[in-house]
Amino acid sequence: MAKIISIHSFRGGTGKSNTTANLAVLLAAAGHRVGVVDTDIQSPGIHVIFARPASEVRYALNDYLWGRCGIEDAAYDVTPAAIGSADPDADRPRLFLIPSSIDTGDIARVLREGYDVARLNDGFQKLIRVLNLDYLLIDTHPGVNEETLLSIAISDLLLLILRPDNQDFQGTSVTVELARRLEVREILIVLNKVPSSASVEQLRGQVEIAYRASVIGALPLCEQIAELASSAIFINRHPDHPVTAQLRAIAARIMS
Repeated sequence: MAKIISIHSFRGGTGKSNTTANLAVLLAAAGHRVGVVDTDIQSPGIHVIFARPASEVRYALNDYLWGRCGIEDAAYDVTPAAIGSADPDADRPRLFLIPSSIDTGDIARVLREGYDVARLNDGFQKLIRVLNLDYLLIDTHPGVNEETLLSIAISDLLLLILRPDNQDFQGTSVTVELARRLEVREILIVLNKVPSSASVEQLRGQVEIAYRASVIGALPLCEQIAELASSAIFINRHPDHPVTAQLRAIAARIMS
């Protein structure tokens, strides 16, 4: 059975997509078949981190949602670019990206007309089956909307990314409460962009008490991540960086 993981933040700018991309690479590098779906349809972007040019995207998630293609037609094997040494003929590891369209007309249509959210769930299940996935990572739209609630509801694990910021804290409490009402099996938290002056242990304690959920990682505010500017996978560029070590620990916790 594949494990479905929704990676979510209540507000934008938390580093959610970068965290998703790096965790996906770590899971694949550990020998798994991994799918990453960009459901942030109104402001897609994770394809940039995987260096997938828009010109090479024939079909996107939008095309599936509007009946133009099968969901598997919008899945692109990014294994060579993501983990480099993968045997193209091997069954594992494999990493697939299902991007959302960056075409302004497609984004405008989503904003104007929406789409059949139930079809999104059907697509997730078909991806798992057709691609024989071990993990399906869903990069959600920030905040709370219909597709986000659906993604959370069908997830085995909700991974929440938040900064040590009062707006993030308040918004995340709403997400946690909704997830519990939706009976999500497991809720885990990653603190991101933690200033060097902050006490990680104090923050961890406050968050775990407030949300009754485990904090499985605390990523520091990192100049190298800012310099990379979402142009590549951070752990590949900086394999010995302390942030990479933290991401490896988070991936190990997910796989456990």
